[in-house]
Amino acid sequence: MPDANPPLHFEQVVLPHLNAAYNLAFWLTRNRQDAEDVVQEACLRAIRFFPGFGLGDARAWLMTIVRNTSYTWLQANRPLRDAAEFDENLFHADSGVPDPEELTLQSDSGNLLRRALEMLPPNFREVVVLREIEGMSYKEIAAITGLPAGTVMSSLSRARGRLRQVLADLLISSHAASRGDQTNEELRRGSCQRASLSYATSSKEETPSQIHGDR
Repeated sequence: MPDANPPLHFEQVVLPHLNAAYNLAFWLTRNRQDAEDVVQEACLRAIRFFPGFGLGDARAWLMTIVRNTSYTWLQANRPLRDAAEFDENLFHADSGVPDPEELTLQSDSGNLLRRALEMLPPNFREVVVLREIEGMSYKEIAAITGLPAGTVMSSLSRARGRLRQVLADLLISSHAASRGDQTNEELRRGSCQRASLSYATSSKEETPSQIHGDR
């Protein structure tokens, strides 16, 4: 009689979730090469831990390993730059600020959203990536991060508020820069027009003797 639960192969468990693993590693490290290194190391760890995996949630299991590997990498390579946590006293969510989706529609193919997400601290970046990009449930995120579901929800709420504020600041800066470029272009055109007018005026003021001499 065949086994009702045949043993799973490592490739069956891991390969379907490599893209999600890379996305999480990328947004935590903010570097493609570093993300690839993290995923490679995480896969090696997953191979060692695979005999004890069982029949649980393969995606959450792999993402937990990738998350832990990412933070280990960050602590070893960027102990100061990525250690700062979000300070509620420095940043306050503004309820009058447009939603991130609305701002993204006004941005250049989502470039502002990418920049804003990169500016969030790692603990906020990970919940946004897992929830908004990977579409994971609060229960799954709680299993990956080791946080209670309620804490995940509150962290996601604060992360969204901070993301909204950063997006608004970036959008304002982008518009200000565009206006500055437009003003500089208008000044350049004005200078060219004045120079052309000055040249035309001086040409009309030449005396007949000057013109005859030129001949």
